[in-house]
Amino acid sequence: MDALNQTRVTEFVFLGLTENWVLEILLSVAFFVTYVLTLLGNSLIIVTIVFTLRLHTPMYFFLSNLSFIDICHSSVTVPKMLEGLLLERKTISFDNCIAQLFFLHLFACAEIFLLTVMAYDRYVAICAPLHYPNVMNIRVCVQLVFALWLGGTVHSLVQTFLTIHLPYCGPNIIDSYFCDVPPVIKLACTDTYLTGMLIVSNSGTISLTCFLVLVTSYTVILVSLRRQSAEGRRKALSTCSAHFMVVAFFFGPCIFLYTRPDTSFSMDKVVSVFYTVVTPLLNPLIYTLRNEEVKSATKHLRQKQIFS
Repeated sequence: MDALNQTRVTEFVFLGLTENWVLEILLSVAFFVTYVLTLLGNSLIIVTIVFTLRLHTPMYFFLSNLSFIDICHSSVTVPKMLEGLLLERKTISFDNCIAQLFFLHLFACAEIFLLTVMAYDRYVAICAPLHYPNVMNIRVCVQLVFALWLGGTVHSLVQTFLTIHLPYCGPNIIDSYFCDVPPVIKLACTDTYLTGMLIVSNSGTISLTCFLVLVTSYTVILVSLRRQSAEGRRKALSTCSAHFMVVAFFFGPCIFLYTRPDTSFSMDKVVSVFYTVVTPLLNPLIYTLRNEEVKSATKHLRQKQIFS
């Protein structure tokens, strides 16, 4: 409470991505197109799964949740970034900064847990197909989704509390284009070494543990494919390769940004752009281009809409 009473900073100023106004305009156009495609692509996946009965399975239930999270994850940072690219003064209020930080970690952590759940779903489907209907019934799926949202909320509350309890009494320039824990706590008017280590241990443990679980799951799946038929191997590899591509593109930036001490690298902003802008678009691209069932269902839904 004392730390909160000492808080004097009412707004933060972003340095943004570049000071070149021509490059800012080009980036704003590129990021706006990417954001629109992210919204449309992920919305299309959700609508396709909802209105296609044969896609009412655990895997596609989780995939629709992944699309929803990607929409939310992208919407937390991209609109504010686009505003900053087009305005000379890039500012955000203290309260809005904390809110952005909270929801960024909520959706990111929820996606980490969801990708882990999706790997477990594929593991059961491929390695124990006879038990799959009982193990991954609708009740279990709903409970898993509830658990991942709860886990994401707890993680985000921890990150937000560790950030907001610090006193901010002077510096207010953030060397980024959005509010995240590492650049914000650097502005605190106190020693943040212990807080930084707690934050890194929290985010790093979640990221690394889930990534190792994912790698282990997919390794076991690949080994078990030797007992499958040729058609079974082809279908399993198609599905798992799409999952693993999403995992690699998402966990790479997460591990790079959140599992190291309080140090900055010149490529941090580039990695952050990939993490917040590009990655949410990869989900619809990968799953619509590589998944025959989703492509077929999307095409059928489009034809149905045209005829109606």
